[in-house]
Amino acid sequence: MVQDVTGAAVLYPSRSIYLETVEGLKLDGHEMLSDLCAVDYQAHMDRALPAGVLPERFEVAVVLVSMSRATRARIRVQVPESDPVLDSLFGLYPGVDAMEREAFDLFGIWFDGHPDLTRILMPEDWEGHPLRKDYSIGRVPVQFKSAPGPR
Repeated sequence: MVQDVTGAAVLYPSRSIYLETVEGLKLDGHEMLSDLCAVDYQAHMDRALPAGVLPERFEVAVVLVSMSRATRARIRVQVPESDPVLDSLFGLYPGVDAMEREAFDLFGIWFDGHPDLTRILMPEDWEGHPLRKDYSIGRVPVQFKSAPGPR
């Protein structure tokens, strides 16, 4: 465990103990999950991480809040490109539903145990995951309304 500049605890559990770590933090008083998002570090595989944490292409970041103690805990889990699967936190924090669906939709990270892991932003027939760094740019032409001219 390390601390960030705000004093929040930052934990880097492996995927195998991710769910257990979050469950322990919930039992310890972190009653609210305020954020879950994914990051594609394809171009930054040499980023600085604590000793013993091997960088992977994807990272899922979770922010938990203890309202009673006014503290935060951040969890950063490395997720490999070859097997982008992570346990769902839905059973612990049902409010994570849309956040996990967004990470799945835009990055292709599968949340095992999620009750309805379907697209949330992109159409159901959309191919690929648009926030991956290797996603082809410009696949859909952008159409702008004509701007009014000077008066």
